[in-house]
Amino acid sequence: MAFSGITDEAFAFYEGLQADNTKSYWTAHKDAYERHVREPLMELCAELEDEFGAVKLFRPYRDVRFSKDKTPYKTHQGGHTNGGFYLQIDADGLMVAGGMYAPSPDQLRAYREAAGSETFGGELQAIVDDLRSAGMEIAGDRLKTRPRGTPEDHPRLDLLRHRSLYAREGWPADPWMATPEAVARVRESWRRLRPLVEWGRRHIGPPDFTR
Repeated sequence: MAFSGITDEAFAFYEGLQADNTKSYWTAHKDAYERHVREPLMELCAELEDEFGAVKLFRPYRDVRFSKDKTPYKTHQGGHTNGGFYLQIDADGLMVAGGMYAPSPDQLRAYREAAGSETFGGELQAIVDDLRSAGMEIAGDRLKTRPRGTPEDHPRLDLLRHRSLYAREGWPADPWMATPEAVARVRESWRRLRPLVEWGRRHIGPPDFTR
């Protein structure tokens, strides 16, 4: 089926899950999750596949084996492409992102080598500056100091501090989200994110969303 929108029932489902993250809530509302969250997102992702590749939705269950937080369910539904594009919905609305999320040690070394170079690092800085100017947030885990061996006056010290680097933007659960306009918004944002995603693929390799 063609995507027709994400309705208020999807956001209400996550509001309820935030208040009662239990198996009993999930069991009682699983039909709402399937009809108003998973199915519309699968339809939205199918609309984007021709340009960005297949989008895989994450499982809704949390891995609590090594976490102090033992709540069993994620309070958002995310999806990603193998190329590095990401989207999710939660109680607050819709969010999209793209970039480097959880690099391996080798990928992080490759990132810092490329970001530190004048040519490739300068290219990355220009991409990041353009995304900021477009209103996107530059996010990611960062060192409080600087990587070992990096001069204090390095022109891209801010980028080199990143242990993950991605840009994102989001929208609240407004009425337009229940229409096909959501596809156009995600497509436009992912196109804007493409230079950052492609820079990462060239210099780091594809992200591993299993980590």
